[in-house]
Amino acid sequence: MTETTTQTTDRPGGTAYRWAPLSEADVPAWAELVNHLARVDGTEEFYREEDLREELTFSGFDPGRDSVAVWDGDVMVAFTTVSVPRTPDHEGSGRGYLDGGVHADHRRRGLGRALLDRMEPRAVELVGERHGTAPAYLRAGGGLHGSSASAMLARRGYRVVRYYNELVRPLDGPVEVPPVEGVTLVSPGAEHEEAVRLAHNDAFRDHWGSGEQSAESWHERWTGRAARGDVSTVALDVDGRALAYVLCAEWVDRELYVNLVGTVRDARGRGLARAALLRTIDLAARSGAYDTIELGVDSENPSGATRLYENVGFTLKHQVLAMQRDLPL
Repeated sequence: MTETTTQTTDRPGGTAYRWAPLSEADVPAWAELVNHLARVDGTEEFYREEDLREELTFSGFDPGRDSVAVWDGDVMVAFTTVSVPRTPDHEGSGRGYLDGGVHADHRRRGLGRALLDRMEPRAVELVGERHGTAPAYLRAGGGLHGSSASAMLARRGYRVVRYYNELVRPLDGPVEVPPVEGVTLVSPGAEHEEAVRLAHNDAFRDHWGSGEQSAESWHERWTGRAARGDVSTVALDVDGRALAYVLCAEWVDRELYVNLVGTVRDARGRGLARAALLRTIDLAARSGAYDTIELGVDSENPSGATRLYENVGFTLKHQVLAMQRDLPL
């Protein structure tokens, strides 16, 4: 499929679905579908139109080739997008990510299978272009336990490789932020962008599934419209080096989401992440702009992150599956 073509497929009742790449004009319908899926599948992964519109402009993503939407008249009923980071993961593997879903009223008609039949080859193509003959895999979200998505992916050879705990904490009042000797906690500004990128690449260099953040991809994250630097926190040493960080975003009104938490390897064990997280919780609570703060954590995280989050008041909301299919060498 190319940028300028659309395709139709038969559907029950003698009418046809229309298939076409995502475009900026499709964003309202796309947002409606994404938020429908968040409700009916229980993932609560809600997005504003503005955030989805921004995704269409991300570097390395070509909507005309890396997306497809399925339409029933003027209603979008399914979609899939493909993304392939230019950097390998921590073990040197290429990785392709598939995202998408099918409206609840249009399931069990083969749309999910047809979407993957169309877009998996594009993901494989991109992985090959960006990572050559390196080991590689495709990964997709399996939703909650027992979801139809996880069953479909399993039939296509995907397996569960990780469980991610989604945690939540009410922002019901200020909290005490412990001082850390030799460290200043600040809200990040433009001047901290590169220092925090370097800290993140150090903190996550052995983290499962993660890869180095390029300056370009990091800048998109740092300046994204959902980013909330005013309630994020960076721990700086006396020389201005970033030792730890808590970076937040907002996709849903009155819900703050913690995107990233990390501490550089040579500064671990000093309570920096805890202090930074408590400062963010305190700032968010005092702001009056949020009712809850949420985050996701790998249930097998070896750094004890889950214990840290539980210690500062987070509780389990639900668990989602990450599923993977290895590509042949």
